[in-house]
Amino acid sequence: MITSTQNATIKDVKKLLMKKYRQKEGRMLIEGKNLLDAAKAHNLLESSFHLEPHPDYPKGTVLSDHVMRHLTKTKTPPRDAGVAKIPASQTAGKRVLILENVQDPGNVGTLLRSALAFGFDTVVFDESADPYAQKVMRSTQGAIFSLNILFDTVPGFKSAYPGHTLVGAHLDRDAKTYELPADPLALVLGNEGHGLKDSTIRSLDRTVYVQIQNIDSLNVAIAGSIIMHAFSGEKPLFG
Repeated sequence: MITSTQNATIKDVKKLLMKKYRQKEGRMLIEGKNLLDAAKAHNLLESSFHLEPHPDYPKGTVLSDHVMRHLTKTKTPPRDAGVAKIPASQTAGKRVLILENVQDPGNVGTLLRSALAFGFDTVVFDESADPYAQKVMRSTQGAIFSLNILFDTVPGFKSAYPGHTLVGAHLDRDAKTYELPADPLALVLGNEGHGLKDSTIRSLDRTVYVQIQNIDSLNVAIAGSIIMHAFSGEKPLFG
């Protein structure tokens, strides 16, 4: 059992709480057995840490409560944590979600789960919250290991993948889509408070607007999930 926060392994792993070290080493710190199981299933798990010996992880290292809390920087430490390799990026698939300056970790995590649920295999991060940060990772509940993650700007993606129809969610009641665009396509979602950049709006092939009543707008995670559901082949839920 490791009982000291000054342990060399603990010091090394805790660095992964910082983005620059995750990027440098290609590794990330994960919390919770569901994330450990997902990383293990994708052959990405390097090591695991537990508050008590775990039968599923016989080579795992047991930590004291104090050390686990120090490692994960949480008031209530998880019972299980680990280090996983960051998956290598692949070529964008036929259905892509682009997040432009989406900052809330909960929104990003929800959108990643919805992307996986509705057949979007690639998620592009354009100045959005780091998908490998602790809060986002917890929110994805393991979905991130089944997605292709890319980092690019909207113009950069459009240049690299000119065959994808660029569809943006835009708060404009004149924006209507009566026919679902054929694959390949990329759905672009903007910042929680400001939406899409003007330059991005001008570069879109189409815009969509989720029809709502009694309120002015929807949370980006809810709106994005509704649109992705519609694009999954079910009856469109927007006008």
